[in-house]
Order: sequence, then C-alpha cells, then structure tokens
Amino acid sequence: MKIAIFGTGGVGGYFGGRLAQAGEDVTFIARGEHLKAIQESGLKVSSIQGNFVIHPAQATDSTESIGTVDLIILAIKAWQLDSSLEQIRPLIGENTAILPLLNGMEHIDILVSAFGKEHVIGGLCRISVFVEGAGHIRHMGVQPIISFGELDNTKTKRVEAIHKIFSKIENMTAEIPADIHTAMWEKFILISSTSGVGAVSRMPINEYRGIPEFRNMLIQAMHETVNVARARGVSIADDLVDGIMKRIDATPTGMLTSMQKDIMEGRPSELDNQIGAVIRIGKTVNIPTPIHEKIYAELLPLEQKARGK
Repeated sequence: MKIAIFGTGGVGGYFGGRLAQAGEDVTFIARGEHLKAIQESGLKVSSIQGNFVIHPAQATDSTESIGTVDLIILAIKAWQLDSSLEQIRPLIGENTAILPLLNGMEHIDILVSAFGKEHVIGGLCRISVFVEGAGHIRHMGVQPIISFGELDNTKTKRVEAIHKIFSKIENMTAEIPADIHTAMWEKFILISSTSGVGAVSRMPINEYRGIPEFRNMLIQAMHETVNVARARGVSIADDLVDGIMKRIDATPTGMLTSMQKDIMEGRPSELDNQIGAVIRIGKTVNIPTPIHEKIYAELLPLEQKARGK
C-alpha cells in the first residue's frame, strides 16, 4: 500500500514510522529542519516499546512529487487543516482514502466538503507522543491504539485492507469500531476536557486530578460534551465519564496533552478546535456549555498572544 504521512509530527511520525518499519511504502511529508534531518539521517523513534530508525526514509515537502497514493494519514494540528487542503489535493486519486487523526470533531465535515465523502473515513488514535527534536519522535506513554471506519459504518474492502496493515504491527492495537462516530466522540470527550483543564491548571494530569476544584471542572466539562454528542444523535454510554475517570486516575506521572503543552510553551494551540468546537456545536443543538466557555475565556489571551494578536 502506498501511504503518505501528511504531517510528520509526533502522531504521524510514530504511526508512519511503524508502517515503514513493517515494510509499507511510506512517504513522510514534513518541512524545515525536521525534514532535513529525516532526509539526511532518517526518522528516529524513541519508544517505551523499543527504539528504531527508518533510514533511508522517503521524505519531502512537495506533495506534487509523490503523486497519488492509496492512503493519506492526516496527522496535522487541527488548526492547520484549512491551509493544507490544496497541498493534500495532488495526493488524491480515484481510490485514495484519507484517514484523519486530528483532535476535534469539525474536521470531518471540512474534509468531506473539500474531497467528497468517498475519500474520507473516520479515525482516531490513543498514544502519548511528541517531536523531541529534528527528525526525532518520542513515544513516552500509552499503548498505541488506532481506530478507523467508514462514516456510514459499513465494512468495506479498503477499511479491511487498512486494518490488515496495522494489525501486523506488534505492540499496537488496530480497531474497526461498531460505530466510528461514537468512538470519535468518546475520544473527543476525553481529550477536550483534559486539554482544557490541564491548560488552565498548568499541571500534569496526575497532579490536577487530585485537586477537588480541577477534578470537578474536568467531570463537568466531560458531561457537557456528552450532552452535546447525544443532542447530535450520537450514542454515548451512561458510564462513559466514570470509565474515563478511572483511566485518568491510573495515568502515570508527567502526562500533558498536546494542546496543554502548546499553550504552556507559548505556541499556537488547538484551543478553538477543541474547546471552541464544543461551544459552537453546543449552540447548534441548544446545549449550554458554561464550563467550556469559562475555560475558553481564561485561555484565549494566551492563544492570542501566541498568534501575535
């Protein structure tokens, strides 16, 4: 399978690296010093499951030079999507599938509008990974899980083919959920809440989960997003929040979400794509989201400063 990794950050670098390690035809799309390091020294992945290097690695900043591919793994920051659509277009052939691993929920509609529903599948992943330096990805926690499926939940040959290539990779779980929309919302309920509360607290999960005020904020935020999802017609289990809290209470020390890390380090973040998205979608279905509005208002000045506004 010919695969393009559009966005060779932590997530794209890790999953693309594992696919290349397994013998798939993978091209990494990157830029700047990160691209130069990959081209010269390969893609280095330091992982709790064992380190490896993809060298030589196929890497470029020009999608036109790659041609059409079978699969695009889209692993950019959600706020980068609009500016990336024209770069993605040269990769798309008649049978190309786009597998987005973005945080948020609004990107699916954007991709379908740009490329047609026949090219877009739903997807999500669970992993703690980041770019440690140019050409260097670090997987620091969480057993890697990747989930994907057709937007109408049918079992198609292309989804089964994607499942086959991921399933052959050791120490990774590949899933085709019964309902990809439920799976994506469940991930969104977790990541938007922990990102928002984590950024407000400026603490790792293992620290703020034990402070009553932040713990209560986290639980309320998750319930708000559950209510929004249900109002959109998505099936969410009654015990989902309790189950998430059990996972959070078992989280190892030092864990930060990517949005939280960006805000704490003064970089543009996914504040609008996560917290803002809950507020926007909530308004369309008449579900109040006061906790998210409070989080958004507190973090907005930091976001505007990072974006030079």
